[in-house]
Amino acid sequence: MAVRQTVVGCYRGGSISAEPRINDRIRVPEVRLVGPSGEQVGIVPLAKALELAQEYDLDLVEVAANARPPVCKLMDYGKFKYESAMKAREARKNQAHTVIKEMKLRPKIDPHDYDTKKGHVVRFLKQGDKVKITIMFRGREQSRPELGYRLLQRLAEDVQDLGFVESNPKQDGRNMIMVLGPHKKKTEAMAEAREAQAARKAEAKANPGRSQNASDAEAPAEEPAEA
Repeated sequence: MAVRQTVVGCYRGGSISAEPRINDRIRVPEVRLVGPSGEQVGIVPLAKALELAQEYDLDLVEVAANARPPVCKLMDYGKFKYESAMKAREARKNQAHTVIKEMKLRPKIDPHDYDTKKGHVVRFLKQGDKVKITIMFRGREQSRPELGYRLLQRLAEDVQDLGFVESNPKQDGRNMIMVLGPHKKKTEAMAEAREAQAARKAEAKANPGRSQNASDAEAPAEEPAEA
């Protein structure tokens, strides 16, 4: 049985590879060998290590090239690369990025607009994002900063179950700014969102006719054909 080989990308002037040396690309007289289950085999000649790799139908992979002698392990290198790629992909998927959303309000905002803006702030906080609230003053409103301060206090109280005041209101030119931080971490919010999505998919799979029946009920009835 031939020892497996790996493909290395080559460029003019030499080969460039970030992968470890495996099998017959290892050029040392002896190696410190680690078995398939992590057991220490000991220092063996390279030829013996390659022979064991063939017997187990595995690859001989150099895992510590700078050691003396180099440390090599018996493994399925293709499977190892695939699992490593999947773990890296999952880590990127679960990675949380700090996001600061912004919501702008006027000091004399009407109740309907306030409820709409508050709804956006609630959604951002539930997603684990920070929210920068900006009160914009115009004209004579600049002489009434207490209007903006009271509005920010009201908003902070309305969403206190979801967030907290991370940066107290402060005047910045014609604007007054406050930053709200979420009680829930971004990673927790992402995990809950994935669980909710999975639950919706499971429900749709368990009741495949429900959404179709709803669509049929909403569809207008066909008019009878003319005689």
